[in-house]
Amino acid sequence: MAARSLTATPESIEPIDRALTEKGWSREDLAQRCECSRQPAVKFCSGKSVSRKLFVSFCKALDLNWEEIAGLKPTAATLEPIKAKADIDALVQTIRQQVKADIHHRCGTMRVLDMTQPIGLGDIYTDVNILEKLSGRRRLGIADLLENCDLENFDRFSLGQIHHERVPGLEAVERHNKLLILGKPGAGKTTFMKRLATLCNQGKFQAQQVPIFVTLKEFAEAQEKPGLQAYIANQWQACEVEAVAALAVILQQGRALILLDGLDEVQAADHDRILQEIKGFTHQFRGCQFVMTCRIAAREYTFQQFTEVEVADFNPAQIEDFATKWFQAKQDAEKGKIFIQRLKDNKPIQELATNPLLLTLLCLVFGEAADFPANRSELYKEGLDVLLKKWDAKRNIERDQVYKKLSLKRKEDLLSQLALQTFARGDYFFKQKVVEQQIIDYIRNLPGANEDAEALQLDSEAVLKSIAAQHGLLVERASGIYSFSHLTFQEYFTAKQITSPTAQLQAALENLVTHITEKRYCEIFLLAVGMLPEADGLLLAMKSQADQLIGEDASLQAFLGWVEQKSHSVNATYKPAAIRAFYLGLDLYLTCTLDQSLYLAYALDRIFGHALEYTLEYTPELIPALDLDLDFDLYICLDFNLDFDLDFNLNLDLTLTHSIKQVSQSDPALKLKLEALKDQLPDKNGLEEDLQAWWQEHGDNWTDNLRSAMIEHRNIGHDWQFTEEQQASLQQYYNANRLLVACLNSDCYVTKATRQYIEDTLLLPMSEIEKYQPPSP
Repeated sequence: MAARSLTATPESIEPIDRALTEKGWSREDLAQRCECSRQPAVKFCSGKSVSRKLFVSFCKALDLNWEEIAGLKPTAATLEPIKAKADIDALVQTIRQQVKADIHHRCGTMRVLDMTQPIGLGDIYTDVNILEKLSGRRRLGIADLLENCDLENFDRFSLGQIHHERVPGLEAVERHNKLLILGKPGAGKTTFMKRLATLCNQGKFQAQQVPIFVTLKEFAEAQEKPGLQAYIANQWQACEVEAVAALAVILQQGRALILLDGLDEVQAADHDRILQEIKGFTHQFRGCQFVMTCRIAAREYTFQQFTEVEVADFNPAQIEDFATKWFQAKQDAEKGKIFIQRLKDNKPIQELATNPLLLTLLCLVFGEAADFPANRSELYKEGLDVLLKKWDAKRNIERDQVYKKLSLKRKEDLLSQLALQTFARGDYFFKQKVVEQQIIDYIRNLPGANEDAEALQLDSEAVLKSIAAQHGLLVERASGIYSFSHLTFQEYFTAKQITSPTAQLQAALENLVTHITEKRYCEIFLLAVGMLPEADGLLLAMKSQADQLIGEDASLQAFLGWVEQKSHSVNATYKPAAIRAFYLGLDLYLTCTLDQSLYLAYALDRIFGHALEYTLEYTPELIPALDLDLDFDLYICLDFNLDFDLDFNLNLDLTLTHSIKQVSQSDPALKLKLEALKDQLPDKNGLEEDLQAWWQEHGDNWTDNLRSAMIEHRNIGHDWQFTEEQQASLQQYYNANRLLVACLNSDCYVTKATRQYIEDTLLLPMSEIEKYQPPSP
C-alpha cells in the first residue's frame, strides 16, 4: 500500500525554496493555490509530513516532480555518491538482508480455498514443469491430437496428451532473461513465482540478485498511481532500505530478479497504463531479470523481449509428491498414502488432480472425510465452482464481463449444451468455429440480443476467450482446436444437460440407456444417477436394457438358468445375486482377468467382496464359504495352460492339494478323482523342459478329465461352446450389469422397492424375471 503521508527530503528543501522564489510566491500564496490552510504549506516547505494528496498538489503547483521531492525517485545528485563509494556486491547483500523478512512474509506461505490457516510453501511445494512451446500455438489437426488415444478402450487419462519436452521450471528461468509464464487458472503460476522469490531470498537461486515480488493487481490499484520504480521504493521503505538511491543502483546495474505476478488480474480501466509502465520499465532496466505471469488467452499481449512459455499440467509423479507433502504437513502421512491409492483407482478424479488448484481441493475434501464423496457429481460441482467463481472471489478479483447478459448460470447452461452435442458425436476436440457457432446459437436467444451477424460473431469470440481465460474450462489444445480442460468436466456438463428438468427429460434418459454397452458412457451414467432427484426410472431402464442384450439368445438364457440353479445349490450366507455373480464371473474368468470377472460379486455384497480381495492374490483359502472356496480352486486348476514354468506347476500342485482337503469328508468320490489327477502330474521338482514336454503330450487329456469330474460332482466347468459373438454379448451383458450395480451403490436416491427389485432379478434368465412385478418408476 502507498504511504498516506509524505515528507520532503532534506535535499529537496532548496529546490522548493527556489521554485517559490522563481514564482514570487510566499507560503501563504502556495496554500491559496492549493486551496488549503497556511499550516500544511509551512510544513511542506519545512520538510515535515503532510498528507499525500496535498504533497502532490504542492509539487504540481511548483512544477516539481513529487516523487523526487519525496525521495521516491532518485536524482542525479543522490545517485553519484552511491556510485562513487558503493561496492555493488556488498549493496546487494545488504539489501537482501533488509528485504528478507518482507519477502518471507509475502511469499513464504499459501492459503487458498477453504484452508483455515496458511501452510508453509516449502512444506508442500512441488517442482513445476514448463512447456517451451505453447499448446495453443501448435499446428496440429484433430487427428494428431487423437493419435495416441485408445478410443476403443477409452484410455481417458492419455486423451489428447501430445507428449513434448518438459523443462523444469527453475531451468526455464535460468535460460531466459525475460520470461512470460502463461497457464490455465489454478495451474500454479503464483505459487511458482513465490517459490522463485523464496529461493532467491534464501540464496538458493540467483543469490547475487535482489528478489522483487510485485502483485500487479495491487500495483495497479495503488493510491496516486505511482510508477513501478516508485512502487517498489515504497515497498523497500517499509524495510528500512534507503530506497531511492539504492533501488536506482540495483536496477541500473541489473542486479534484481523482478517477479511481476498476475497480469491478467489487472482490471480493464488500468490495463493500458500498466502495460505501458511494464514495457517502459523492462526496457529501461533491461539488464535485470524479469519473470511475469498471466493466464492463457487472457488478452493479446505483446512483449517483444519476453519469451513465452506455458506451465505444464502435473503428471502422476508430481501429483503423488504434492499429496505426500500435503498430508505430511498435516501430520497424517498414512491418509496421504490412502489418498494416492484412491486417486489411482479413480481416473476421472485423477484427471482433475493434474491441476494444482483442483488437487488442493481434492486434498481438502479427502482430509475431512478420509475418502471422496460417493456421489461424484457433488465433487465435480465443487471443482467447477472453484474455477467459475470461488478462485477469483477469494482473492477479490473482478473479471471483465465480456457479454452483459451471460451470467455464470448461463455460462454453465452454454457449456452443458456444448458438452452434450460434442460428446454425443464422440468429439473430444472441436474446432473453434464449432464452439463459436454454439455460442452464437445460445446468445442470440437471450433477451435483447444483437441480431447483427457480425456483432454476434465478435461476441462469440469474446465469450470463448472469457471462458478459456477466466475459468479455464475450455482450452486451446492446438491452433484453432479446443477441448474441455478435463474430460471429467465434459462428462459432468453432458450428464447435467441430460438430467436437466425439462419436458424432454424422459426422452433424454431413454436415449442414454441405449449407450449402456459403450465404455465411454460409464461416467455419464454414474453422474446422471447422482444428479437426478430420484434415480428409479433411469436404474430400471438400465436394468431392462441390460436384460435385453441377451434376452433373445436361447443358449445364453440357458447359461443364466444354470447360474441360477447353481446359486441355490451352494451353502453360503451371501446375497443370492452376489452368488450368481460369483459363478457368472468364474465362467467369464476363463476368457478375461480374475479381477474383472469377480468385480460384480464384490460390488453386490460388500462383506463377500472383502473376502474376494484376497482372491486377487490367488489365495482362495481365504474365502470363508467352503462351496465357493472349492469351486474357485477347481476353476483355477482348469485354467492352467501349457505354458508352464516351475512356479506355476508348484501352484497347481498346492491348489489341488487344498481342494482334496476340502472334499475329504463331503465327497469321497471326488476326492479319489482329484488324488488320481494329482498323482498323474509330473514331478513338481523336475526340470522345466520336462514339465513342458509332459503338458504338451498329456495336458489336453488331463484337463478333460478334470472338467468331467467338476461337471459330475460340482456341476461347474461346463464347456458351453459359445460362439465369439455370444461371448461378446455375454461380456457386454456382464459389463452392463456391473455398471448398473456401480450406479446402485453410488450415493444416488432410489426407493427401497426399486433397489430390492434390481437385486432380486439381477443376472436371472428372462423366464425368472417375468415372475417379478417391477415397481412403478
